[in-house]
Amino acid sequence: MSDIPAPSTAFSRLRRAAKPRPERLTSFFEFWPGWIAYAPIALQWIGLGIRYGNPILATAANPRIEAGGLCGESKQSILDQIAGPARDWIAPYTVAATGAFAESDDLSIAEAAMAASGLSFPLVVKPDIGCNGTGVCLVDNRADLARYLAAFPRLTRFMLQALIPHEAEAGIFYIRRPGEKTGTITSVTLKSSPVVVGDGRSNLRQLIMAEPRCAQVPHLYLPRLAARLHEVPATGERVKLVFVGNHCKGSTFRNGAKLVTPELSARIEMIARAIPDFHFGRFDIRYESPGALRAGEGFSIIEINGVGSEATHIWDPQTTLTEAYRAQFFHYRAAFQIAAANRALGHRPTDFFTLFRMWRQQKRLLAAYPVND
Repeated sequence: MSDIPAPSTAFSRLRRAAKPRPERLTSFFEFWPGWIAYAPIALQWIGLGIRYGNPILATAANPRIEAGGLCGESKQSILDQIAGPARDWIAPYTVAATGAFAESDDLSIAEAAMAASGLSFPLVVKPDIGCNGTGVCLVDNRADLARYLAAFPRLTRFMLQALIPHEAEAGIFYIRRPGEKTGTITSVTLKSSPVVVGDGRSNLRQLIMAEPRCAQVPHLYLPRLAARLHEVPATGERVKLVFVGNHCKGSTFRNGAKLVTPELSARIEMIARAIPDFHFGRFDIRYESPGALRAGEGFSIIEINGVGSEATHIWDPQTTLTEAYRAQFFHYRAAFQIAAANRALGHRPTDFFTLFRMWRQQKRLLAAYPVND
C-alpha cells in the first residue's frame, strides 16, 4: 500500500502549512548552510536506497527524462516531449550552442535561431543544463546577448526563451503514481523579487540595507549588484533586485496553497499527462494574477523539473522546521515509491557511472556560467 496520500489529504497538509502565523522576515533555518539543512534528507535518501536496493532508484521516477531529472538533464529535452494542446502553455523557446573558439560568431547563430522560432528582444537566455537559476539572464538587445554569449562556456548549449510579461512567478509540484488516473498538486510556491524604491537621495546599497528582509541577507544582492551600488534611483523609481525566481539567489518564497483549485489541478494534469511517463516534478510558471491561476488560466510554463526539484514552499519564512522536513521526507519517499513501481513495469534507473558523469558535467558548467540577473 502506498503512503502517497489521496488528493484531499495532500491538499489538507499543504493548506495547514499555509495557515497565517505571526509575520517573520526570515525563518531561523532559511539560510542554513546546505550541508546542515540537507543532512536529514541525505540520511533519508540512504535509508530509502537500502530499503529499495538501489540508492539511485529515484532516477526511474520519470523514465523518459535523463536521470529522471535528478541532475544534468537538458531543459530542452523535457520541453520538446510536450505535444498537442499542452504545448500552448509552454513559453516559446529555442536552443543553440556556442562555438569552439572565443571568436566564434555566436551572436549570428543565436539570432538565426531566434528568427527561426519567431523570438525577439527582450528575451530570457539561460543554460540548457543548469539548476538554481545559475546563468539565467534577461537580455534587452543584441549588445546584451553578445556580452552574455562572450562569457558563456564554449561548445555549450543555451536556451533562448520568450519573456513572459507577467511579473508573478510560481512553482507547482505534481505527483502521480503509475496507474493512477489523476495526479495531485502537493505544493505551490509563490515567488517574488524584492524591490527597493528610490528616494532621490540614497544610493542602491543604502536602499538595500534599509529594506528589512534584504538587510538580513545582503550577501545575496550586494556582490551581484556591485557595479550599480553607487547609483541613486530617482524618487519613486522601483528597482527589482533579482530577476531569477530562485530562493538562493534572493527571491522571496510564499506558500501558495490557497490557489489550488479543481480548475488549476485539471489544467496541470492535462499538461503533465502530455509528457510521456511523467510522474514527479515541478512546473515553474509565470502567471497573470492569482484569480487567473485559480481558474487554471493566464500562465506560461518556463521550466519543468524532475526528481532533482523540491517543494519550495518550505522556504516560506512562516514555515516551521518540522513542516519543512515533513514535506521533504514526503516528496523524496514518493519519488522512490514511484520509481519502484516503474521498475516493476520494466523501467531501469540510470546507472551510477552515467549519473556521476552527468553530475560532474553539471558541476563544471555551473562554475563557468555568467552571473545571473
